[in-house]
Amino acid sequence: MTRAQPTLFEDMRTTLPEAIDLTVQSLLAYGPQHEHWAIAYSGGKDSTATLTLIMHLIETGRVPAPKSLTVCYADTRMELIPLAFAATRIMEQLRARGVDVRVAVAPMDLCMMVYMLGRGVPPPSNSFRWCTRQIKVEPMQAVLADLLEKVPGTILMLTGVRIGESAARDARIAVSCGKDGAECGQGWYQEVLPDAAGIRGRIATLAPILHWRVCQVWDWLMFEAPALGWATADVADAYGGDEAEEVNARTGCIGCPLASRDLALDTVLRSPRWSYLRPLADLKPLVYRELRKPKWRLRKTGLDEAGNIAAGKNKQRMGPITLDGRRMALERVLDIQGRCNEAAGRLGRPTVDLLNVEEETRIRDLIAAETWPHGWDGDEPTGDVPLDLVYRDGLVQPLLVR
Repeated sequence: MTRAQPTLFEDMRTTLPEAIDLTVQSLLAYGPQHEHWAIAYSGGKDSTATLTLIMHLIETGRVPAPKSLTVCYADTRMELIPLAFAATRIMEQLRARGVDVRVAVAPMDLCMMVYMLGRGVPPPSNSFRWCTRQIKVEPMQAVLADLLEKVPGTILMLTGVRIGESAARDARIAVSCGKDGAECGQGWYQEVLPDAAGIRGRIATLAPILHWRVCQVWDWLMFEAPALGWATADVADAYGGDEAEEVNARTGCIGCPLASRDLALDTVLRSPRWSYLRPLADLKPLVYRELRKPKWRLRKTGLDEAGNIAAGKNKQRMGPITLDGRRMALERVLDIQGRCNEAAGRLGRPTVDLLNVEEETRIRDLIAAETWPHGWDGDEPTGDVPLDLVYRDGLVQPLLVR
């Protein structure tokens, strides 16, 4: 039986120079169709490789520079410290070159910690995954919409998506790019942005390292880009240091509530350079998991104000975090941050910024104002108060037992 000719992504084993040549060809083919380019930058390995490679190709004249180039950095405020540290340094290098760098960050009240601890919205879960869209997708949409107001025509959005590592990963990219626009940590900005952003049809996307293998990404980040002066070597720390290619671990946010195990943080903490961040490992058990406990949550009784069975589904659903729960969690987050930063000051290492002063103040103000999410007034019982069932008017109804 004759084997079919391998596809581009199947058995092709290009060298890094050959992979770069293919990248150049794609940029030369599609780049001139757009006067304005934007690079979607998440701080992860693929987007960092894409960003620094494109800058190198433009600076060496292998690819003509567009009329304008904008780098859009998605700052979730919850990024792994080595990645955030590297991203900050790279953005400084870009600005020194005169590149327009824009940071996409959620408005204060929608930032992850403020939204949870100030407004009382429970931590994200697989059934209530509010985080990616709110702290990443929508802020990036806002930045792009603002950019489009200032430039005519269309923008070519360059992304770091790669394909062909495995069928499983290819499937994850396809699924993640179609559900809430995202895979946590990467991939969300590949999808055509929705009409609500007012920008459909004005942005084309191109993945210029689509064909790269992971080993080529690491060769670029750990050897080629640093030799050109780019601060990319630190990115490897978030993926396993010298074993980055094999570990390849990244979940996204620090202590991601959606991950059963934060392999990325575990990997970072094994590095002597970042071991002082060990208190961050407490974020998941002492904050996110703790806030899921019924004693820190309000719950609907299942009855309406007249004492009748409430309409709709999930009549006894768990709801927002209690005021006491928010105060408890706030102090724990500040303690975790304080322990990290005390060690950082002693060792001369980068500090942690889970909560800045403005965010802490806003959280305390929202708690003092007894702010609740829509549909909750704070008078509901906590989730650990037992609800018995009674037979009333021919129906089984819950009865709050006090």
